[in-house]
Parts: sequence; C-alpha cells; structure tokens
Amino acid sequence: MQNIEPYYNWRHLYTAEEDEFSPFYRRTYSEFEFSHTVYNYYIHPQWDDFGSKTLYMKILFVDYEQGYVIIELLGEWNDAIENDIMTLRRDITDILFLKGISKYIFIAENVLNFHSSDDSYYEEWREQLEETGGWVIILNMPAQSQYDFKQARLTNYVELVDFPQWRTLKPEIIFQQMEDFMTRRIN
Repeated sequence: MQNIEPYYNWRHLYTAEEDEFSPFYRRTYSEFEFSHTVYNYYIHPQWDDFGSKTLYMKILFVDYEQGYVIIELLGEWNDAIENDIMTLRRDITDILFLKGISKYIFIAENVLNFHSSDDSYYEEWREQLEETGGWVIILNMPAQSQYDFKQARLTNYVELVDFPQWRTLKPEIIFQQMEDFMTRRIN
C-alpha cells in the first residue's frame, strides 16, 4: 500500500495545502517518513489523515466558482465501527459546503472494503445538497465495496459510477460529464 500515491497530475492546477479554504491548508508532507497505516500496512505520506483510522483522502481539485470538489480515497470505509461518514461529513464536506461546494466527486478505486451502519448521515447529506442542486458521486468503487454499498441502500443518496478514464481528463471535463450524467438521471 505504501506505493499507492494520490493522483498527482493536477498538482499544477490545485494543491489543498495552499488553499486557504481547504481543511488541509498549510499541511506539510514528508516524502520519506511513512507514519500512517491502514491496519498494519504503511501508506504513502502524501495521503491526508482526516480522523479515520482506516480511510485516508486527498483533495485533488476544487473549483469554488463551479462549486465542486474531486477527492481520492484510500483504505477501508467503515461506517459500522469507525463512523467514517460522520467524520468525513463533519470534518471535510461540511467545511467545503460552507465555502460553496455542493457537488462531490469521490474516486474510490482504492477503497478496499466498505462496512455500513445506518443511513442517517447520507440522508442528511442529500437533504443538505438538494437545497443547492448538489449531489455526490463515487467513481470506480471496487465490485465488493459496491456490493456492500448497494446492500445498505446507500445508492438512494449517492450515485455509483464506473468512469475508468478519469485520469486522462482534466478536472473540468470530469465535472462536466458528471454534471451531465446527474442532469440526465434527474430528468
């Protein structure tokens, strides 16, 4: 796991540690000191710890004018024991929401497991975003994690989309394609 780095080809466009509105503003990173783990496996030091013991993230891009964010995830999403959705909501998305972000694209191809609890935080999130025309999309979640996500009926609140070509596109193209997808879905 230590070799899985957050996607870095957009760093010339955006870095969370330089964004004064980011929850990770002024954070410093080591290229050599591996301190965070998912279970007993060290992860690359560029991943951001947001309070979960098993799930890490990297804000890859934010556009405050268009009101969207692209976030990459790594690890195990565990709502049952760790209540990761609450931590994600309170410590990340609620902060971004106050800055005008209402459209969330999560890249979850490195979310190895998903464990559900109740859906109250997801329902609350959807209600919050409906007022602004916002939405949440999770891209490329592995099949076993998607299965558990669907079994918990969380697709009532969040869209799961397979979009493997995201790395070949600019963030604004990804956003536009997801916006078009959600517009078609609603209509």
